[in-house]
Amino acid sequence: MLLIAVYFFGDEVNGSKRWLRIPNVIGFQPSEIMKLVLPMILAWYFHDRHLPPKKRHVFWAVVIILLPAALIVRQPDLGTALIICASGVLVLLLAGISWRFVFGTLGVGVLSAPAIWFLLQDYQQRRILTFLNPERDPLGDGWNIIQSKTAIGSGGLSGKGLFEGTQSHLDFLPESQTDFIIAVLAEELGLLGVVVLLIMYILLVGRGTIMAIQAQDTFGRLLGGTITFTFFVYVFVNIGMVSGVLPVVGVPLPLVSSGGTSILTLFSGFGILMSIHTHRRIML
Repeated sequence: MLLIAVYFFGDEVNGSKRWLRIPNVIGFQPSEIMKLVLPMILAWYFHDRHLPPKKRHVFWAVVIILLPAALIVRQPDLGTALIICASGVLVLLLAGISWRFVFGTLGVGVLSAPAIWFLLQDYQQRRILTFLNPERDPLGDGWNIIQSKTAIGSGGLSGKGLFEGTQSHLDFLPESQTDFIIAVLAEELGLLGVVVLLIMYILLVGRGTIMAIQAQDTFGRLLGGTITFTFFVYVFVNIGMVSGVLPVVGVPLPLVSSGGTSILTLFSGFGILMSIHTHRRIML
C-alpha cells in the first residue's frame, strides 16, 4: 500500500518518485522497508510448507517477489528492485529450491537479454554502456566511475590521511557521502583501511550465518539467513559498482553511507537477528 501511495503522494527527487513525507514529521522510502518485509513474508510463506518447495509454492513465491519489484522499478529505482529480487531469490535458495530451476532461469534471462535491453529506460541503457566503456562519455555518464577509480587508485597502500582526500573535498566525486563513500575511504585510508572494513563485514556475515543456523524453526533460519546474505549483497554490489566491476546502481554501503531509512531498516534487521539468536535451539 505504501509503494502504491508513492505514485499519488510521493515527492519527486532527481526524476524519481521514491519518498513519502509526513509534513513536519518524517520522510521515508517505502522501498527500503520492503527490503526487510519481503524476506519476512517469504519466510512466513515457507514456514509451514514442505521443503524443498513444490513448483506451485515456488510460483507463488515468485509472484510475491515480482509485485513489489515491479512497483519499485516504476519509480524508477532499478537498483533497489534488483536488491529486493535478490533477497527473495536468497529465500528460495535457502528453502532448498532445485539448482536446475536456478540455472534454467539464468539461461532464460541470458537468452532474453536482447529483448530486455529494449525494455530498459534510456538512463539505464546508458549506465550499462558506461559500465562497459566509461571513457565513451568522460564528462557525462562516465564522470562518476572515472573519478571513483581515480580516488581509489590515488589512496595507495595507506591513504592520504583522514579528511585529506582531494576527490571528495574538492567535489570531483559526486555522491561522496552515499553511493561512492567507499572511494572516499580508499583515498583517505588506503588499501589497509578498506581491508579492515572488509574484515569487519566478513565477521558480521559470519556471525549472522551462525545465528541463522542455530535458529529455532524454519521461519527463523530462512529469515536470519536472508537478512545476513542480503547484507553481503549490499556490500558486494556497492563496492563492485564503485570499483567498476558492476554497473552503477543506487545501493548504499551498509553502516557507512549516509541515509536515514536505509540505516533504520538495517538496524531493524540486526534486531531481528538478535531475537532469532535469543530464541535459538539450545545444543546439549
